Amino acid sequence: MLGIDSGGSGVRVAVARAEALLSGSAETPLTWASATPAGVGDRGIDAAGLLGRVLPAAQELLRRAGARRPAAVCVGAAGMASLGDDLRATLPGALAEEFGVRRLALAADAVTGYAGALGQRPGAVVAAGTGLIALGAVPLPLAESAASDRTTGGATTDPSTGGRVPGWRRADGWGHLLGDCGGGAWIGRAGLEAAMRAYDGREGGSGPLLARLEAVFGPAGELPGKLYPRPDRPAVLASFAPEVGRCAAGGDPVAEAVLRDAARHIAQAAAAVCPRPEPGDIATSDITTGDIALTGGLFRMGAPLLAPLRAELATRLPGVPVTEAAGDPLDGALYVAAALAAGELRLPPDAGLLSVITA
Repeated sequence: MLGIDSGGSGVRVAVARAEALLSGSAETPLTWASATPAGVGDRGIDAAGLLGRVLPAAQELLRRAGARRPAAVCVGAAGMASLGDDLRATLPGALAEEFGVRRLALAADAVTGYAGALGQRPGAVVAAGTGLIALGAVPLPLAESAASDRTTGGATTDPSTGGRVPGWRRADGWGHLLGDCGGGAWIGRAGLEAAMRAYDGREGGSGPLLARLEAVFGPAGELPGKLYPRPDRPAVLASFAPEVGRCAAGGDPVAEAVLRDAARHIAQAAAAVCPRPEPGDIATSDITTGDIALTGGLFRMGAPLLAPLRAELATRLPGVPVTEAAGDPLDGALYVAAALAAGELRLPPDAGLLSVITA
């Protein structure tokens, strides 16, 4: 299996055996990584630029694995839903020509994050790194997942899904200008704003955050000239989020307030997508106990963010278990590819979130 993860902070490629992935084996995939995100142009995510980087890496990983070609491929990309037109138009043909790929899944990174976190169980996943998106899912019944054409909808209700039509519910993930509230870039920008307030002598400023700004970026007055011309501004903003976490852990009230606000935004997104039972639903344990999983690098910040977040989730979603993700979006891309190859993919097809191409 070949999995590709294109996120806001870089690109990763992995190769693993399908048997190991579906059996839950501890076998470690072969991986390659770059800290440079995929480029974005007039047609959205630049497919040619992404292919130019991942194809040589995939070829080398397959060679090391002793495989000529992958049985299936899953590409998970941040922005797939709104910026993925070039990927959807280019990748199927390019991967078929390069590797003879006959089974391909093109997914939003939130979908691969979901698969890495919960597999194909009902529930909700908050994926938080540079950006933030929450995704809830009611998977397809197994019999329906075996249908040959998985690129269109038309799912029907089934008792195993609590009488609901399988599908996705999404909240946020709208990018750092319109949303991604509570994500890494959001936290980093809020922290830098508080630092600049301290630099100006305005209310709401933080001396500790100003000190960290100048330690990381240099003189505060020069930051706009360094930041605004950067094509990777979201990643640069997100790089300051750990500094906000450190200042909060050290007792800075402004940094603590930033993380409380971030926790509130994250919990709001989770509550919007969590598949809770509604009047008239068939009572099933799957629907009533679907977990919420937290995935993505942002949550490595630890207690300064997780403590207020768990409190917010307990208030908004009482009784819903909050679990650690079993794996990350790259693990999820491999899992989706393996399930696709085995004819066991139950995650619902969606024009923007998950497209499946089979020959």
